Amino acid sequence: MSSSETIFPYISSLYSYLKGAIVASTGLAVLLSALLYFKQSEIIYPRSVPAGARTSVPTPQEFGIDDWETVKLKTPDGEMLSNFLLRTSRRPQLGVTVLFMHGNAGNIGHRLPIARVFSEQMGCHIFILSYRGYGHSTGRPSEKGLMIDAQTALNYLLTNPSTAGTSIFIYGQSLGGALAIQLVAKNQDKVAGLILENTFRSIRTLIPTVFPPAKYLARLCHQIWPSEATLPAIKGVPVLFLSGLKDELVPPSHMKTLYDVCTSTKLWRELPEGTHNDTCAEENYFDYIYDFISDITSGHSMDEIKPASDDVKKI
Repeated sequence: MSSSETIFPYISSLYSYLKGAIVASTGLAVLLSALLYFKQSEIIYPRSVPAGARTSVPTPQEFGIDDWETVKLKTPDGEMLSNFLLRTSRRPQLGVTVLFMHGNAGNIGHRLPIARVFSEQMGCHIFILSYRGYGHSTGRPSEKGLMIDAQTALNYLLTNPSTAGTSIFIYGQSLGGALAIQLVAKNQDKVAGLILENTFRSIRTLIPTVFPPAKYLARLCHQIWPSEATLPAIKGVPVLFLSGLKDELVPPSHMKTLYDVCTSTKLWRELPEGTHNDTCAEENYFDYIYDFISDITSGHSMDEIKPASDDVKKI
């Protein structure tokens, strides 16, 4: 895991999706602002980025992962989600399942290097949710639709024989973090912990940073993702905040604001060199997560977090 290029060659960001469209001409900037308003779903959910992301989904087998399956889930509104469940045989005493919700581009196959760390190094089962309209899942993504998808996945984990008796941790990156906040707020009695990486306050507060010409349209955005407004409602679920301080898309101040408004037990961890897409490749990233999970499952308080074990530090 020496660089983000070797770990995540396929992952793109909303920033890279938009930056080629930003031009010096004021007239074109206004036109692009209008396109952002009318085509905001296509821009917020660039599910075809990179090329082939809707048709080519890498499988766990391609990464040398043996114990896994494709899990097809039908949502209450009729969409079919094609997800991956990776089971672990290492340190099963942890008894943990991680529900992984990724960022806004690519597909679940592109996140398998991350999932493999959870299953092979940390000893967790991990379920990677494929949102509607992403990868091989049917439908079109929307804020309302993704929340249905997340609830469908959690309900499955709570009833599936291999995961029903485990502690459920919700892990979200960027857009996935916003989704994780909404899911946990509605299921606080079913979740052991929440892990957030480089997540924004809301889409409306993010637009001026990502696409300045559209800042005056931000209030008209119908894809809201109100993380800042929702997070204080989470009272009994511990939250780990992982902030890449060189994030070029979501200003680190967004994560700091979310930390400040969080009223539940919380833990702040900075990754000084982390950018939006490679924070998870920074030193100590997985150590912080392992410490958080093992501390909660062992019944310790957040003040009693111990250094990660040597084998995890070698991730």
